[in-house]
Amino acid sequence: MTAPMPTRVRERYQAELDRGRAVAGAEGWTALKVAHVLSQPWAGPHTRVHWVMLVRGWRERDRREVFGQLLRLVVAAPASWTGRYPVGNTGAADVPARQPMPIPDDLARLLDPDAGDRS
Repeated sequence: MTAPMPTRVRERYQAELDRGRAVAGAEGWTALKVAHVLSQPWAGPHTRVHWVMLVRGWRERDRREVFGQLLRLVVAAPASWTGRYPVGNTGAADVPARQPMPIPDDLARLLDPDAGDRS
């Protein structure tokens, strides 16, 4: 996507990314997964989420997550640039990297370009 991330999306994305860095356990991972779904159309934010997931996986000594994130880091930006990403995928190594997933209604509304920007 060439247009910048709308303010409403950027604010939620950043809040979830910050929460994913700060909160331990499943709640932190849930926040990162939300940030990932929101970031997919934009190469920079999309890659940043995978970096944060990689760091978190490293800190948790989760080899599967580290390996999964290394692979995802390689393809995140090109997938966003070409629009060939699995829509709704949560981005963590606990799901197949190419599996599309349903987008929760609240996130779908945020990502809807017809919803307008509150910037």
